[in-house]
Amino acid sequence: MKDDIAMTDRAFWTEGEDRPSRWLVTCDHATNRVPDWVGGGTLGIAAADMARHIAYDVGAAGLASALARLMAAPAVFSDFSRLVIDPNRGEDDPTLLMRLYDGTVIPANKAADAAERARRLDRLHRPYHRALAGLAGRHEARCICAIHSFTPQLRGRPPRPWQVGILYSHKDARLGPAMVAACRDEGWITGENQPYDGHLDGDSIDRHALAHGRPNLLIEVRNDLIAAPEGQEAWAARLAPVISRVLEDARL
Repeated sequence: MKDDIAMTDRAFWTEGEDRPSRWLVTCDHATNRVPDWVGGGTLGIAAADMARHIAYDVGAAGLASALARLMAAPAVFSDFSRLVIDPNRGEDDPTLLMRLYDGTVIPANKAADAAERARRLDRLHRPYHRALAGLAGRHEARCICAIHSFTPQLRGRPPRPWQVGILYSHKDARLGPAMVAACRDEGWITGENQPYDGHLDGDSIDRHALAHGRPNLLIEVRNDLIAAPEGQEAWAARLAPVISRVLEDARL
C-alpha cells in the first residue's frame, strides 16, 4: 500500500502490508529522489553522480520488492536519496548528511545548517523510521531482512570480488554466520561482514532489530548483478529459499 502523502513530500512507500510472513523486508536506500524543497530538487551534483551508488543502492528496490513477494512478506522502502539524509544512520551520526562521498563533493550538504538538518529529519528520516517500526510491530515474532547493494569498485580502491555480502552485528550472530555458509554452499562468492562491517550504532538494524531482540539479516548484493530487472528477479529467486531455510534451521 502506498502512503497518501504528496509525492514531493513522500518519505517512504510500502508493499504487501498484510502479507503473513514473519519477515519484514526493508530497503533503506531505494531511490535517488531529491524532494523539490531540497535545493529545488537538486543537490548540486551531476546527473551521472546521482545515478551512482553514492545516491542510492542501485537495483536494491527491485530486488527487495521481488524478494518480499516471493517470501509473502511486507516491505518498506525509503523514497529519498541517501545524500539528502541517510536513513541507515542514527540521528546523531556525523555522516547523516554526507558532504563528500567516493570522490564527489555534495554542495547542498556543505551549506546545510542545523535547521536544514532538522527539516530533513522531520520530513524524511523520521517518517520512514516510523513506518518501519509500525510494520515491524505488526508481527509478534518479526524478523527483519535489510536489502542493500554495493558498487563493484570504489574510486582508487581494489575491485570487490564478492557477489553477495552478509553483514551481522557482534551483538546477534544467530542468523548471519549460517547465512554466509548457506550462500557459499550455493557457490556464490560471499563476504562475511564485507564489504562493510556488520555493526553500526543507531543504524536501521540496530534500531529496529537489535534493540528489540528480533532475528535479522543484512544482505548486500553487488549492484552490477541487479542493475536490470531480470537480475533482480533472478537473485530474489535464489535468495528467498536460502533465507527461509536459514531461519527454519535456526528454530528461532
